[in-house]
Amino acid sequence: MADILPFQHRHATAPDREPEPLWREALGRTLRTAREEQGGRLVDVADRAGISPQYLSEIERGRKEPSSEMIAAVTGALGVDLADLLTDVAGAVRRRPGAVRTPGRRPAGPVLLAA
Repeated sequence: MADILPFQHRHATAPDREPEPLWREALGRTLRTAREEQGGRLVDVADRAGISPQYLSEIERGRKEPSSEMIAAVTGALGVDLADLLTDVAGAVRRRPGAVRTPGRRPAGPVLLAA
């Protein structure tokens, strides 16, 4: 028989560190903020994106891991640039309280790519 391995819950971290956020949670918060800043209703944005209001609500609450096509549909419905959205999500992950910078990782800031 196989050994039973203990499951390490994602919130089981060192006591002095915040748990790592899930990307889908940061994405959902960012999408909800964008929608609310525009004064958009969930049902209207969902309709423009071609998805159900329930599914959009689950995305915004970080309950669903949307496909790239769904993210593109929602950003299109919001009139938000996908690159700007991804930058905002990455910034939200970096700004979390208790974040510890890993040695060797680049500091937050603009990314310059060589041509």
